[in-house]
Amino acid sequence: TVRTWDVNNEKKHKSVFKPRSVQGKRVIPTTCTYSRDGKLIAAGCQDGSIQIWDRNMSVHTKFHCRQAHAPGTDTSCLTFSYDGTVLASRGGDDTLKIWDIRQFKKPLSSAERLPSFFPMTDCCFSPDDKILVTGTSVKKGGGSGKLFFFYRETFEKLYEIEVTDASVVRCLWHPKLNQIMVGTGNGLAKVYYDPVKSQRGAKLCVVKTKRKERQAETLTQDYIITRDLHPMFREPRQRSTRKQLEKDRLDPMKSHKPEPPVAGPGRGGRVGTHGGTLSSYIVKNIALDKTDDSNPREAILRHAKEAEENPYWVAPAYAKTQPKTVFAEVEPEDDETDKPEWKKRKI
Repeated sequence: TVRTWDVNNEKKHKSVFKPRSVQGKRVIPTTCTYSRDGKLIAAGCQDGSIQIWDRNMSVHTKFHCRQAHAPGTDTSCLTFSYDGTVLASRGGDDTLKIWDIRQFKKPLSSAERLPSFFPMTDCCFSPDDKILVTGTSVKKGGGSGKLFFFYRETFEKLYEIEVTDASVVRCLWHPKLNQIMVGTGNGLAKVYYDPVKSQRGAKLCVVKTKRKERQAETLTQDYIITRDLHPMFREPRQRSTRKQLEKDRLDPMKSHKPEPPVAGPGRGGRVGTHGGTLSSYIVKNIALDKTDDSNPREAILRHAKEAEENPYWVAPAYAKTQPKTVFAEVEPEDDETDKPEWKKRKI
């Protein structure tokens, strides 16, 4: 199948195109491409056919040619011209053909004896749509792989370039840089450019020259010896921890016993552990346990004699009007024996 995918959702294809043979059987597509305006999708199949669909109509082909190349061969590349009316095909039958999609029964021109051993050999148009270029394959030790240039109108061979002693597989004529990138079967990549007509690209690398290495400058002035490097002033390195501890013990500064913390209020310019500031004093007093475990009745009766002899609060107010204190009489409890059953208190 030939499938189109949404780049924003790569897990789901957008549409499926199923190439069919004359008998309606499935055939395997080996290459596919979009037209320049994106409205057509073309595929080259193993039965030698080239089938073109409208991108919105995936069932029936819009153009097709059943005998474009030899059946059973892998069509390696299809490419549309920049004006969108011409299609070039690189077949596995060692041919390069150019087609007018408006009259898709016969090729406009054809070039033969262009060996191709790879199922991805390229062909492409020049940026001005006047030249068609493709590469050829060679066996090991059988010569050099070449890049062939053909006129689009007459299909005459314009030029050929011997690239390397390996097959020329991929080629791309960049429309903006106006440079040709070539990939070969032995891993070599080359870029062909014109010093005048090309823009940027390889020209940015060519103008760079190799920098000359600067000779190392020699030191002519005298050496400066610092004090710490002189053996007289250098401190000997201790070889063991025990010796270092013994040396530190003899040093009055390192062996000085630290002063103990100040207990109580501060003295000698040193602040005490607590009580030195107002906040620490308040915290200290708040934290004191002031609970009273004594009997509250005994604590009140302790002041009973003094309150009776020297009354201060209530007794002076009634001293003239009520010199003798009158207490409420205790009423006897009612006898519930005479009450009816329903009025008696339930225990």
